[in-house]
Amino acid sequence: MLYQLSKAGKLCVPAMNVNDSVTKQKFDNLYCCRESILDGLKRTTDVMFGGKQVVVCGYGEVGKGCTAALKAMGSIVYVTEIDPICSLQACMDGFRVVKLNEVIRQVDIIITCTGNKNVVTRDQLDRMKNGSIVCNMGHSNTEIDVASLRTPELTWERVRSQVDHVIWPDGKRVILLAEGRLLNLSCSTVPTFVLSITATTQALALIELYNAPEGRYKQDVYLLPKKMDEYVASLHLSTFDAHLTELSDEQAKYLGLNKNGPFKPNYYRYTFPC
Repeated sequence: MLYQLSKAGKLCVPAMNVNDSVTKQKFDNLYCCRESILDGLKRTTDVMFGGKQVVVCGYGEVGKGCTAALKAMGSIVYVTEIDPICSLQACMDGFRVVKLNEVIRQVDIIITCTGNKNVVTRDQLDRMKNGSIVCNMGHSNTEIDVASLRTPELTWERVRSQVDHVIWPDGKRVILLAEGRLLNLSCSTVPTFVLSITATTQALALIELYNAPEGRYKQDVYLLPKKMDEYVASLHLSTFDAHLTELSDEQAKYLGLNKNGPFKPNYYRYTFPC
């Protein structure tokens, strides 16, 4: 939305895109979701993951975290993707990339992680088997077409907090979690350590915008400077008793780096194994 406002010339102030900063995307989105997906599903449904067929829609950082957790628990995991690069990553990580319609009748759980809208439609929900679970781990509550389920022929039964059974005329039940809202924010806890990383990133972004000299930032959207991303990470290393190796003057000169960072160029893509 911020980029759209900027492109249209309607952004009134400079903005910092914290969500795409390294210390937000690579830690909150991946590592937090890797834990909270299991927590949220267990708290709401008590489902056993071993042998379950699961579709994870989207293989960005959130999708990578979810698939890694489910694979480790013995689930059979499929991935849907629009991006050929993310699709290739999923294949190389051992997941079968499919279209949702190809497996919709056989899967036990669908998890959306795309940030898009209408990723799971009413037609697909109609074809899901009895007892299937549908939930959203993506950016907003638009991924599952929940509005299409609020029709006279379908009955909603609240089983417990954040858990609804949507009942079809033939008796089929689909278990909808948090009415399509974010599962990890609605049904599970979020690790405080990851929250600390994200909150620190947000705070530094605000401080940077407030203290920046006039003219450094125009009415546009910016990413957090690499130096600040590295600073956020360094603040959290002591939790693990981690000790950074320091470059010698000769090594720093050879690499063309400042000894105190930043250590990677802005175009560098951090990759994380699942």
